[in-house]
Amino acid sequence: MKLARQQKILQLIKERPIANQRGLVKALAEAGLKVTQATVSRDIRELGLVKVSLGGTIRYVTPDSRGKSVREEERLQRLVRDAVISLDTSENLVVVKTLPGAAQGVASAVDQAEWPEVIGTVAGDDTFLVVVKPRSMAPVVSQRLKALTGRKK
Repeated sequence: MKLARQQKILQLIKERPIANQRGLVKALAEAGLKVTQATVSRDIRELGLVKVSLGGTIRYVTPDSRGKSVREEERLQRLVRDAVISLDTSENLVVVKTLPGAAQGVASAVDQAEWPEVIGTVAGDDTFLVVVKPRSMAPVVSQRLKALTGRKK
């Protein structure tokens, strides 16, 4: 029972953001597992779950998922928000203009995000290209980057 419950907890926190023990108790109940908050508290401790903030959303994550993926996503969001000036698309490329000297750092963060549509980046001083495959996904990647800027245009 305990193993199944803990596996369900791991599945739930991967599927959706759960910010507190009460939310986890509720999610488990929706999945057909009635547990107390004290039980969930012990499970969180035993599983080593931690809370992180990702894009303004607090959520539980496993220690291994917290590491690189969350830090890299937060780094990408910060770099894009602080350094990107404009974005445009051409065929299968997204052309990203940055502040002088920032292109390589932002391009590296895009590479490390490992978006499935992105083949790679090529960076200069204040401009970098994101190579996208298939071509139809270039506007999607551009929109994703625009969303990270926090600006509407």
